[in-house]
Amino acid sequence: MKIIFSTLLTLALALPASTFGAQGISIDGKVKYRPGFSKFDYASDKAQKGGQLVLHDLGSYDKLNPFTLKGSPPAGLDELVFETLAVSSLDETFASYGLIAKDIALAADGLSVTFTIHEEARFSDGAAITPEDVKFSLDTLKSPAASPSYQIYFQDISSAEILDQRRIRFNFARRNRELHLIASQLPVFSKKFYTAHPFDSADMTPPIGSGPYLVKEVIPGKAITYARNPHYWGKDLNVRRGMFNFDTIIYKYFKDQIVAVEAFKAGEFDFMPVNIAKQWARDLDGPRFKRGELTRETLPHKNNAGMQAFVFNLRRPIFQDRLVRKALSMAFDFEWTNAALFFGQYTRCDSFFSNSAMSAKGIPSGLELAYLEPFRATLPKEVFTSPPSPFSTKPPASLRGNLLQAKEILTQAGWALKNGVLTNKAGQPLEFEILLVGAGFERVIEPYINNLKKLGVQVHSRVIDPALYIRRLENFDFDMTVNVFGQAQSPGNEQRNYWHSAAADRKGSRNLIGIKDQAVDHLVDKIIYARTQDELSAACKALDRVLWHGYYVVPNWYLAKHRIAYRAIFARPETLPLYYSPFQALMTWWLTPENRQRR
Repeated sequence: MKIIFSTLLTLALALPASTFGAQGISIDGKVKYRPGFSKFDYASDKAQKGGQLVLHDLGSYDKLNPFTLKGSPPAGLDELVFETLAVSSLDETFASYGLIAKDIALAADGLSVTFTIHEEARFSDGAAITPEDVKFSLDTLKSPAASPSYQIYFQDISSAEILDQRRIRFNFARRNRELHLIASQLPVFSKKFYTAHPFDSADMTPPIGSGPYLVKEVIPGKAITYARNPHYWGKDLNVRRGMFNFDTIIYKYFKDQIVAVEAFKAGEFDFMPVNIAKQWARDLDGPRFKRGELTRETLPHKNNAGMQAFVFNLRRPIFQDRLVRKALSMAFDFEWTNAALFFGQYTRCDSFFSNSAMSAKGIPSGLELAYLEPFRATLPKEVFTSPPSPFSTKPPASLRGNLLQAKEILTQAGWALKNGVLTNKAGQPLEFEILLVGAGFERVIEPYINNLKKLGVQVHSRVIDPALYIRRLENFDFDMTVNVFGQAQSPGNEQRNYWHSAAADRKGSRNLIGIKDQAVDHLVDKIIYARTQDELSAACKALDRVLWHGYYVVPNWYLAKHRIAYRAIFARPETLPLYYSPFQALMTWWLTPENRQRR
């Protein structure tokens, strides 16, 4: 599911006095692009349509609906085939512009929003998009047929009312300054199609969407081909101009990233984000790079890095003790890992909102302290006395010193060595498995495992294929795993899915940790229902402290730029977005004329 950019409406048009309507909406009442703008600045008027783009993905897929829980969908389906009521601007912090919705009108009391459907909006079968389709989409995503993540995310949208042939109103359970923008990110489905093909069925019939591409060919688990819809209704809209320029987009599937890199070097596909430091430093070379046929590049961005970490599953009894989690965290030596394995490329995650103004610094004060104060008796004292800071081995600290301290903490928690194995009073060993997807991470996790073994902790790793990995995470069937808790520039409703008690027992939620904590729930609500930027910032920082000192994860690292490798066949805009993924940037690129007919 996409991370939603929080936003508020801006301009008052010729609407009833009780509403304020506009195409462009933002959280602070300001938008970069005025009515009638021609295109986003990160798209180009020089873009040309045509040619074939070949990409890759790992593992396999076994369904053609990315919005359900069970199974794995193919890459690209969500972005290329389905569309939302509005689309986020990638060069503004919190702004969106109408797509399927031509106009968005927020009620003066903030308790409802009315969408006017674009008169030209069509599904790929030629049928007009109607308010009935929009209502069907909301009702479906809030039903058990969809992934629980959507039920959690849209739960404060209490109902939808069809007003006329083009307008629909969403009613809210309570006031929330970003909720009408969350509503605007609703993906819209064809009611006709999903009546004939039940939403949660295993049907592999290519879906009907309203996006720029159609599913052309399906080879389950091996490849999928998308063809640009020549009758795409939105091709001339300002929010689509200069984008989605390839006639055909093919995804090929590979077993793991190691195999994929070799396939890329052999010319099997055209563009690849690189997420493994060793591959970036050592493996992207060879004759094709020397001849200039392949190249690599880093693209700067300003994304909130969130938190990547080794994640404890608190549903396992051994991880329910905070002291145990703290001790196990101290065994990870990031400084050695970064130097020896990552060639010094990464920065340590020091917050659940890393690389963001929302991260907690120093000790709490002001409104942040006020949010924490009611829970002083139940929170760790470090929340109030110690700035969030990852365990380090930088001098004067050392791994040996950290392990000695970890040993003392484990002893305090009731664990003792017996025949070299850390055991509790019931005679149970401190033993667990780290679940991985892709063999490339094994070399990263093994030094951590070795450090844990010095404490008497029995740990092993297991690598499984992506489809099985996804299913096990959806069912919370793991001891420890690696996960990224991505963050929007303005955190909001997604926090409920990450940390709130309501998500802890809902299979498929992002609360992989299994957190059930009153203080966390309270602070998540403070984020979601913040009325001002100051309230949002204070709530995020307070939540950051509580999560950090709960030792729910072992913080990993982040990179404030995208690493990409690609064939030298593209032209692209002069301006990059600010807040974006490599795929979003790629969708503004195009093939040079001499390369459009190469396949």
